[in-house]
Amino acid sequence: MYYIGIDLGTSAVKLLLVDENGGIRNEVTREYPLEFPKSGWSQQAPEDWKKAVLEGIPALLSGFDASQVAGIGCGGQMHGLVVLDDRDQVIRPAILWNDGRTAVEVDYLNNEVGKERLSALTANIAFAGFTAPKLLWMRRNEPENFAKIAKIMLPKDYINYVLTGVHCCDYSDASGMLLLDVEHKLWSTEMLDICGVKPEQMPKLFESYEMVGTVRPELARSLGLSDHVQVVAGAGDNAAAAVGTGVVGEGGCNISLGTSGTLFISSKRFGVDPNNALHAFAHADGGWHLMGCMLSAASCNKWLCDDILKTTDYAAEQKDITAERLGRNHVYFLPYLMGERSPINDTNARGTFIGMTMDTTRSDLVQAVLEGVAFAIRDSFEVARSLGLDIPSSKLCGGGSRSPLWRTIFANVLGIPLELPKTEQGPGYGGAMLAMVGCGLFESVQAAADALVEVASVVEPDLELTARYEARYRQYRTIYPALKPVFARFL
Repeated sequence: MYYIGIDLGTSAVKLLLVDENGGIRNEVTREYPLEFPKSGWSQQAPEDWKKAVLEGIPALLSGFDASQVAGIGCGGQMHGLVVLDDRDQVIRPAILWNDGRTAVEVDYLNNEVGKERLSALTANIAFAGFTAPKLLWMRRNEPENFAKIAKIMLPKDYINYVLTGVHCCDYSDASGMLLLDVEHKLWSTEMLDICGVKPEQMPKLFESYEMVGTVRPELARSLGLSDHVQVVAGAGDNAAAAVGTGVVGEGGCNISLGTSGTLFISSKRFGVDPNNALHAFAHADGGWHLMGCMLSAASCNKWLCDDILKTTDYAAEQKDITAERLGRNHVYFLPYLMGERSPINDTNARGTFIGMTMDTTRSDLVQAVLEGVAFAIRDSFEVARSLGLDIPSSKLCGGGSRSPLWRTIFANVLGIPLELPKTEQGPGYGGAMLAMVGCGLFESVQAAADALVEVASVVEPDLELTARYEARYRQYRTIYPALKPVFARFL
């Protein structure tokens, strides 16, 4: 049998065809546009996701026996506000996870409702990318559209609705809406009231591996599928990526270097960072996790190379950054191109180079970007350590992990071994694994991870280089506090 894993990303959807032994038999990618209508705004048309998925599935199955597809699981970009009217039509473009328009609403939630109250209700405080502030923004700025809302969902839930006709959401993705009582896994009626939302406007909640329905018969026929293909609830992209790298159960860690960057720590027990610098979310395996999320990670390197240096040959830009240069760069970079979430929660923060001189080279800037992203992940890593969490090693996934140089920088900035999974397909592979569990191939997500996830290689830190990066990180830590009041005055 085959299982389809869907990775609904920010710039493209990637579809995987996975066999019952975990082998990837085919993959297809379909890109779609990203809109920036104003500075700091980020949105997409859900119809573009739908088109990409429905065109991608037949291409994925070309040359294969589509009748052997048993299940579909989706991992998707989190927090995006998707709103449907009473005819299930999309009301407005989805406001995405990296959108920064909700500063007023975040201030209201954190300072008037209060961080302590928010944390008690949802285990988290308000961040600009979360869904609840977007609802408040929509109610204040687009009251006519707000009045039309019949259903509220997240990006991958819209794809599940397209496939099954069911309005659903899983606990891991719902955790990032600031509308879920994460500990008890139910919608918070008080948070819904604060946002002016009725319970019937919210989707039904499921565990990530639970079946929500089967592909609608007429759609199945058009896609070449049988009429019994099961669709599981799926997960937020970071939880799905953690499943795909085997980070489930107690004490696992995964670092994802995609458009955003995350530090993901799994647990069988519910727990909250008392300072709310790390998010406390449900996990796709039925447990929970703590997560630090930076808004711009691999996208920083893409921005520098594509838009500034005018090249897409990322490897060529890194070839002059030799081993003896590591930990000795005089240039620093704050990777806050879209503001920042964890751990500083500052929508005013901006990307910044500092330390440039007349002898600064092109490769110095590239190195500063790679190191700045690693330092920013270290910020969340230090928060986790302050909570008494022991992180002796971590998995590493995402597009940025394909760079040997970046892997070396990360291992030494963090001072821990980094394990690279044999199958590096993150959310899509995790989605397929969740579908396997939902279809009964494995009795649990843990069992699926134990059977399918293998480590291909390990990047070990070097004691001397780790020491050099320790000194550089201490200097890096002084930059943002000094510039924070400057950022606030500029905006």
